[in-house]
Amino acid sequence: MTGAEAEDDVPLGERKTVTDFCYLLDKSKQLFNGLRDLPQYGHKQWQSYFGRTFDVYTKLWKFQQQHRQVLDTRYGLKRWQIGEVASKIGQLYYHYYLRTSETSYLNEAFSFYSAIRQRSYYYQVNKEDRPELVVKKLRYYARYIVVCLLLNKMDLVKVLVKELSEEIEDYTQRFNTEDQLEWNLVLQEVAAFIEADPVVVLNDGSNSVFVTSNRLQEGSVPPLEQGMVVGQLVLADALIVGNCNNQVKFSELTVDMFRMLQALEREPVNLATQTSKQGTLEPSEKPAKRENPHKYLLYKPTFSQLYTFLSASFKELPANSVLLVYLSATGVFPASHLDYEAGPYDFGGVLTNTNRDVVNGETAQKRNQAQKEMHCLHPGDLFAFTRKPLFIIVDSSNSAAYKNFSNLFGQPLVCLLSPTVYPKSVQDQAQRGSLFTLFLYSPLLAFSSVCGVNSVRRGLWDRAQDFLQKVFRDIGQMITRSRSIDQAFLQFFGDEFLRLLLIRFVFCSAALRLHKLFRESRSFPESYPELPKQDTVESGVLQKHVLELAAMLDAQSLFWDDALESY
Repeated sequence: MTGAEAEDDVPLGERKTVTDFCYLLDKSKQLFNGLRDLPQYGHKQWQSYFGRTFDVYTKLWKFQQQHRQVLDTRYGLKRWQIGEVASKIGQLYYHYYLRTSETSYLNEAFSFYSAIRQRSYYYQVNKEDRPELVVKKLRYYARYIVVCLLLNKMDLVKVLVKELSEEIEDYTQRFNTEDQLEWNLVLQEVAAFIEADPVVVLNDGSNSVFVTSNRLQEGSVPPLEQGMVVGQLVLADALIVGNCNNQVKFSELTVDMFRMLQALEREPVNLATQTSKQGTLEPSEKPAKRENPHKYLLYKPTFSQLYTFLSASFKELPANSVLLVYLSATGVFPASHLDYEAGPYDFGGVLTNTNRDVVNGETAQKRNQAQKEMHCLHPGDLFAFTRKPLFIIVDSSNSAAYKNFSNLFGQPLVCLLSPTVYPKSVQDQAQRGSLFTLFLYSPLLAFSSVCGVNSVRRGLWDRAQDFLQKVFRDIGQMITRSRSIDQAFLQFFGDEFLRLLLIRFVFCSAALRLHKLFRESRSFPESYPELPKQDTVESGVLQKHVLELAAMLDAQSLFWDDALESY
């Protein structure tokens, strides 16, 4: 009776407030859980679902703000529950970023995650005897760290890692849990990720670290010359695949994947300044011009997963658009050298994930060594996709397999291929990310690294960056003015992202060709079709630029200077 009487004492309006809140909370959880069941590929199916989910969370967030006092007294709303809603909204924005590649949504995710910490929403969790609540807090930290890494907020990342470390210690001491090793592994992974950049840029006057962003910025791409005829193709889709054994990774992003995804993005703007209602931008309201190519991030995919994503991307590729496939993966070599004329499946390729193909504890590939590796992505596997413009980057110990490509359909096709062998001193750093991908992501970081420079003063860094801009303008002119260059390069040159990748590729090739440690041809990047070397990677003008840059870093002795050597 007393319970009923107590309920009767609650004014009707307040009871309705609690009922409405419970309804919105349940609805939001249902919709959020349903996101997992949406297909990971394809642009269309998920948009309306995301719109509905955003809508409900926006209502829920505003509702708890407007009726906080009633919910506190009549529902017993706890601060960690508000934190949980904010965390889900942060996750929604992050996943929307992953789906759309619009970097603005990273800023939105950051603002919600940041608010949780500033307002101490999870502060009381440690006082409750419920380990599952503490795990929610730890997961929130891990997600916040990923977003900060992607926004290059390294100082904050270090603070968050320290806090997470203390939280994990507290959690494992209070609860006798089995997931202690997993959480310690998370800490190790993020620590290794922070250390991955081979060169530190120091602010002049203080020894604080200056964090550079390597996303596309206004004015960072050499402009096309007046009257220059290049293709009108636009990079629309990119598949970024990471399957390197032992490479540093955090949250299903290897260092190579992390670098390449930023190389294919523009510097983010703050979305809040563009839309009046936070969190209510309908996914159907697509921007008139997509700022960034749409990306799929595939960490250790199986062959069938990779093929499914490729097919979906190929199917939905708009007219006059390019599909980019980036493969950072362990090389697979052919079992034997064949005497007869070899085909596109006889040179090996790169490894896809074998985890799911285990028979009685042994991987199926061991059953018959004479057969071809069934988990290998061969050059021939990509031939079907050359029916549309295709831009391929292979960073692997067997990238050379993709030299044996065939352009069967006459569409624009370029393959940029990493060195297959590195000098010992460079090889040792491969775990922290590949040198080739580093050149495509941040040429100055990569160049400083091969010069043996561990730290650079900010002033010198800025001067070297300005000099590189001039070098890149010259490389752009070399490519467009060459009379013997394959037209495929020019057809891709109209797109800013692809233009920058091609220019950085030429710079990387020229720098490594002049470096004294890089002695054999396998240590140089290659391409299909081949670039005219005299006009590009072995041009006298470009070699002079490389030596000037080495002199700026006081490392000219590491490079061959033809004028001096011949004497």
